[in-house]
Amino acid sequence: MSTSNNNDKIGSVRIATDVVPLIAALASQDVEGVTPLQDKKQIRLKINIRRLTRGIKVEIKGKKVSVDMNIGILYGYQVPEICQKVQNSVKTSIETMTGLEVTDVNVRVSSVSMA
Repeated sequence: MSTSNNNDKIGSVRIATDVVPLIAALASQDVEGVTPLQDKKQIRLKINIRRLTRGIKVEIKGKKVSVDMNIGILYGYQVPEICQKVQNSVKTSIETMTGLEVTDVNVRVSSVSMA
């Protein structure tokens, strides 16, 4: 995927395909009640980025993005409320950071955790 800004004519800006799923994963982790699917201490290691983005599928067509993702939630939280917050967080983060338009964020709760 490549995005360029022709107004400045300085050069082009390219966003690696792996970046959008990573933004989605990190944005979902900012929502209270979402359990980390990866140990936060290991997020910095590049080898674990694949694990962090596991369960996230991103389809980019032009400047439009569709996201399908799995999350885990903590026991006791309202599933619909958490999913809506995740959808908003992911959409806002991707659009703000990349300038792409997010058409949908489909969330599947794949686990419930006690801690």
